[in-house]
Amino acid sequence: MKNYRKELWFNTTKRRELVNITKEIEKCINESNIREGMVLVNAMHITASVFINDDEHGLHQDFEAFLEKLAPEKPYSQYRHNSYEDNADAHLKRTIMGREVVCAITKGELDFGPWEEIFYGEFDGMRKKRVLVKIIGE
Repeated sequence: MKNYRKELWFNTTKRRELVNITKEIEKCINESNIREGMVLVNAMHITASVFINDDEHGLHQDFEAFLEKLAPEKPYSQYRHNSYEDNADAHLKRTIMGREVVCAITKGELDFGPWEEIFYGEFDGMRKKRVLVKIIGE
């Protein structure tokens, strides 16, 4: 069995941002020379997420509205965690959206259904953060 590991780094320009990273993951699969296996894509920060969904602008706006209803950023004073930081909402949003995805690789490609794309979700951005890509297979 072969394995491959790479870190992808992101530095978003906004506090909250969704970044389609499907192409970067496909490049990793090509670099790995693994034709059949699995890829783990894992956000390595507790205020960021990796998830699969549709790359549709209206849906991304819906995510923002939904997450803001469940874990509003302000007022900062509503969260006990914010006694020394202002990112409690980002921790909660990450929990809702998930930490990682595991995807099948078949014939050297992501084995996806229609419209599926991989996203990096940033909820406390404007600083450098990383995503781990780990691929195993043959």
